[in-house]
Amino acid sequence: MTDVVIIGGGIGGLTAAHELAARGVDVTVLEANDRFGGKARSILIDDGPTPLHGEHGFRFFPAFYRHVVDTMARIPDGTGTVADNLVETEATLIASAEGADRIADTGRPDSLRGWLEALRPAFADDLPPSDVRFLLERLLYFLTACEERRENEFDDVSWWEFIDAENRSPEFRDRLAYATQALVALRPQVGSARTIGAIYLQLLFGQLDPSRPTERILNAPTSEAWIDPWVRHLESVGVDCRSNAPVRELAVDRRGRRIAGAVLADGETVTAAEYVLAVPVEIATEFVTPELARAAPKLGRIERLDTAWMNGIQFYLSENVALTRGHQVYADAPWALTSISQRQFWRESEYDLAARGSEDVDVEGVLSVIASDWDTPGTVHGKPARECTREEVATEIWAQLKAHLNGPEERLRDEMVVDWFLDPALEETADGLENRSPLLINTVGSLRNRPSADPAVANLTLASDYVRTNSDLASMESADEAGRRAAAAALERLGVRGPRPQVWELEEPAAFEPFKRQDRVRYRLGLPHPADVTHSLRRSISTLVG
Repeated sequence: MTDVVIIGGGIGGLTAAHELAARGVDVTVLEANDRFGGKARSILIDDGPTPLHGEHGFRFFPAFYRHVVDTMARIPDGTGTVADNLVETEATLIASAEGADRIADTGRPDSLRGWLEALRPAFADDLPPSDVRFLLERLLYFLTACEERRENEFDDVSWWEFIDAENRSPEFRDRLAYATQALVALRPQVGSARTIGAIYLQLLFGQLDPSRPTERILNAPTSEAWIDPWVRHLESVGVDCRSNAPVRELAVDRRGRRIAGAVLADGETVTAAEYVLAVPVEIATEFVTPELARAAPKLGRIERLDTAWMNGIQFYLSENVALTRGHQVYADAPWALTSISQRQFWRESEYDLAARGSEDVDVEGVLSVIASDWDTPGTVHGKPARECTREEVATEIWAQLKAHLNGPEERLRDEMVVDWFLDPALEETADGLENRSPLLINTVGSLRNRPSADPAVANLTLASDYVRTNSDLASMESADEAGRRAAAAALERLGVRGPRPQVWELEEPAAFEPFKRQDRVRYRLGLPHPADVTHSLRRSISTLVG
């Protein structure tokens, strides 16, 4: 018997364990895989003494990530903390297969001109002035809308409709409508204006806040820089971290309102006073019995949440292709690619890439790429990624990278590729690929299907990115916040005194608060936001003219 059993050792589960153990609670974490970290973990690609690392996809930490960075700052690593392993990026390359590349500065400017230059890519130079004005109107509309309107109106409208993408210029759609999809795996046609608008603004605010880095990434593979030190710390404070311990089911009591035990695949039952379910949504649905769904109707609704494919591949290169010191966004790549040339951020003193892998492999660079669109036909094989073999996926992605990066200067050459590693969650079938690790995506109206971290089950809490959080986004940040919320609820029921885990709201400029208060009155009186009238008229005129 333990105080708390946590099912799932990803970011949400480890965060809950961290918060509970820090307050003296006896915790056991049950992880189905051989390594902790969930989708964030690194994966060893061979059995050698110094194997190379693969990833589900590269990690990045924009300025509004507060929960996860705070947790990292409380994980000892050497003489410092894991947060010391975060490195600032300097620029994002926006590469085009047909036009000129653009560079977006992600460093912290030190002058007014610097701030204007940093924001210019958000309002691209080639956008018609009418589109720029309209975008500013839409953002001001969002910033002056009260939270009730955002939840009950904006959540039922797609970002695509909110920014009137169909009636804007092609440049507007290419440069702005898809920007958040490339960065945070949101689909503008199906994602809600509430969520995408909030995240889009957070990314812009991150460029305006001189007190925080715009974005950071890790200085080593994720498990080396973060997950492994985290597990070591948890074990040092008494957490029982069990890998290769898949849970088959949650046993419930006769009334169906309490969890009686976590039944492992080998038949062992682990019991506790409290249980935290910290697995991805596609797995969580398997644990929701009819009894639990009746006790907590929101649990029964999580099967209505949508997932999509967003998986990564690493190309191991014989040369260190530096590109920009930050992200590369491939603006018109059919498979919505983003990448990081990782070697330039990794500390050679602790992760000697050249010494990794087998003796006959000389690796000097790692280009880590994420594909976000698996439904659009590619340029080489003419098939969507989901219909390809693993080999075809690698060939297609490499070709799309070359089409964007190679111009007068041939930055990528075929002979550079020493090896590649595609996310092992992608398994070949007779019809193409099956994805065992899809990504939760935001969709219009999905807020009503997201449960709180504390559903109506007496001794069960939830710690995963499908839980309702402030950012409402499938991310490490949401998982960490959900873990904190789950831990707070468990601490309350266990009767543990003391401060609860801290949770931060998304910050927006205080200057807009008076307008939000005015809109709250209008909303409660059943009146529209003033900006909505203008948008409705524009849509009506466009329909009549069209």
